[in-house]
Amino acid sequence: MKVLKFGGTSVGSAANIKRVKDIVLNQNDAVIVVVSALGGITDKILTAAHNAASGTGDFHTELTEIRKKHDETLHELFNGSGSIKYIVDELLDELEQILTGITLVGELTAKTLDRIAGIGERISSHIVAQFIGAERKDSSEFIQTDSNFGKASVDFKVTNERIQKTFEGFKGKAVAPGFISKNSKGEYTTLGRGGSDFTAAIIAAALDVEILEIWTDVNGFMTADPRVIRKAYTIPELTYSEAMELSHFGAKVIYPPTILPVYQKGIPIQIKNTFEPENPGTKIVKGVKNGIDRPIKGISSISGITLVTLQGIGMVGVTGISMRLFTALAKVNVNVILISQASSENSISVAIDEHAIDLAESAIREEFEKEIAVGQVNKIEMESNVSVVAIVGENMKHTTGIAGKLFSTMGKSGVNIIAIAQGASELNISWVVKNEDLRKTLNTVHESFFLSENVEVNIFLMGIGTVGGNLLQQLEKQQERLLKEKHLRLKLTGIANSRKMLFDRDGIVISSYKESLESSDKPSSLQGFVDEIKAMNIYNAVFVDCTASDEVATVYKEVLSSNVSIVTANKVAASSEYDNYALLKKIAKQKGVKFLFETNVGAGLPIINTLNDLVNSGDKILKIEAVLSGTLNYIFNTISAEIPLSKTIQMAKEEGYSEPDPRVDLSGVDVARKILILARESGYKIEMDDIDIKRFVPDALFEGTLDEFWSGVSVLDAEFEEKRKILEVENKKWRFVASFENGKAEAGLQVVDSAHPFYDLEGSNNLVMYTTERYHEFPMLIKGYGAGASVTAAGVFADIIKVSNI
Repeated sequence: MKVLKFGGTSVGSAANIKRVKDIVLNQNDAVIVVVSALGGITDKILTAAHNAASGTGDFHTELTEIRKKHDETLHELFNGSGSIKYIVDELLDELEQILTGITLVGELTAKTLDRIAGIGERISSHIVAQFIGAERKDSSEFIQTDSNFGKASVDFKVTNERIQKTFEGFKGKAVAPGFISKNSKGEYTTLGRGGSDFTAAIIAAALDVEILEIWTDVNGFMTADPRVIRKAYTIPELTYSEAMELSHFGAKVIYPPTILPVYQKGIPIQIKNTFEPENPGTKIVKGVKNGIDRPIKGISSISGITLVTLQGIGMVGVTGISMRLFTALAKVNVNVILISQASSENSISVAIDEHAIDLAESAIREEFEKEIAVGQVNKIEMESNVSVVAIVGENMKHTTGIAGKLFSTMGKSGVNIIAIAQGASELNISWVVKNEDLRKTLNTVHESFFLSENVEVNIFLMGIGTVGGNLLQQLEKQQERLLKEKHLRLKLTGIANSRKMLFDRDGIVISSYKESLESSDKPSSLQGFVDEIKAMNIYNAVFVDCTASDEVATVYKEVLSSNVSIVTANKVAASSEYDNYALLKKIAKQKGVKFLFETNVGAGLPIINTLNDLVNSGDKILKIEAVLSGTLNYIFNTISAEIPLSKTIQMAKEEGYSEPDPRVDLSGVDVARKILILARESGYKIEMDDIDIKRFVPDALFEGTLDEFWSGVSVLDAEFEEKRKILEVENKKWRFVASFENGKAEAGLQVVDSAHPFYDLEGSNNLVMYTTERYHEFPMLIKGYGAGASVTAAGVFADIIKVSNI
């Protein structure tokens, strides 16, 4: 035998009742169906009752809507005629008579409210029973309670006997109304909130059925609220305790009292979706196997909370403070949702419903009036606009480090935890955060505890020129592979060029980003871009700078301080004043985010990463020698008798190796910035002014316009050709070399012979040699393409993946 309970949404319309019929008739076993009132009917009845109590008789609008809802349902299911029409009309007439009586006396008692509150269930049970051809059983005739109207307590001894007698030998299909019951005098009572679930559980336990199925409008318990976490998924199995905890903390799938009767009998509960009956849903049982790999089963949250804190040095060591606080709140019917107390007893914090703030504050001040007067209690703080978040899982107690990982992750995401509560059983860890941090909190926990199959990185890209454009092409090409093989979802969440910017929490489609950006109504603004990132407050966010802008580098501090990682191809920040460079590194470390700039030196080559590994492992950098300009190396590899210096510079620009103004490369400043960054990453404090840059082009060519440069640079051709011939005879070559040793750095043109590692450096390749305490006799060499939009974009891409920590 089974008990199936269908909620208000499941019987909310004629179409839904037809679905119920299909579900019930497909059952092979004896079935007892418990139904709620048609969707929204109970709320309308209660509203009508309260309106009637005003004495104006203003309940007819609600009553008309109630009649209309039932008439429409009857018309579609039964053509609006037959005995069912008579039964429904009679019950609605009864409702109208009671409402009229309430109007006349101008008073609504709890007893009267119980009398009419269950009329919706009485009607729906008749409708469903007749439509599916089942026998109707009246729950109020076998569920007996005390006379606590509004939320009566069940007399299980009498109730169980009556249920067993009512269903003795039963083998068919029956329908019973939920929510309603009677006291020993035969007066109607109700079982309170979630009463229909409770009715089903009472019947299931009394008859020791095979399973209790709760049919609703969701597939079961989710790992998180799907309205907030779109990646939330249905939890296949939960224990009774886990379901109870999740229900208490906001998961409105099943009401906690429902679980107790079937829990005591060990009867499984299956949560099913009336609208997706093929979905297996969630099964609630005594014990769940294989729970160690995912110790956290789900996340729940409650908003609309106020945190009340009672604080005072005079409370320390004084007995009875907590008891007095909770007693004071209980006297005014204020429910305590969470308790957090310091071991010193200097402060006690409790979370309550925000609507009870005035009652709570008044009650506490009255209770501790004397202590406040003498200063023993010096603070009663009411902090509103907060939410309680809870993670639930029975196997947390068998898994070390859950709490540590939780709060570490919260900190790295920039979420401030206001209060914490954890029981010794570790079934539930709860904490309080500001409402504005709730979405980020839920996303952070959901991903960091493997409740999501995929790690998600939200990319905010500034600059879509050659490097940024190449990066987007690579992202689009690799997205599917990374998701499939690495479970890494790279999502373009924000993008900006010099004119417009665009944001989408669900992700911008990369293949059509140009059209989407062009149609955006947001004008581009650097501060506006940063403000939007902060306002979205999204988990695992990374600001990607593919510009060469001095201005963009000025916002790095603000971005990092907002717990957003930075990946940049822009050398400005890392080569700025040392104090600024050091501050950015410090903020990133404090906030637990990444500040990555691998492409600042050598494009996609692992030059900085390798250097970091050496230093972090305890090695000491003694000397750095490097060819770090792909542009200059291309120029000096291309120069020949047929191709003079001026022509090679033009070719470097045409090939995309040089800056639009090649004097930036020829000046040696770009190389100086790179050796500066390497020296700093080696642990040395050094400024740009400390670097000796030896130019090989006369200063006069750097002073005029770009056109003047192009017209004047050819005067160098003859001089360089003469020197080149000599080098060719001596089997030597030019290389623009940067070096750092003994705290001093320089950059300039050098001549190397065939025995030098720089000699065979082809095309635009870079080469770096690290001489360290470990790599002393034979320096470490890193060589490869060091220029070009494609390899630079690849380096940026690699840094983005590092942010994900996969």
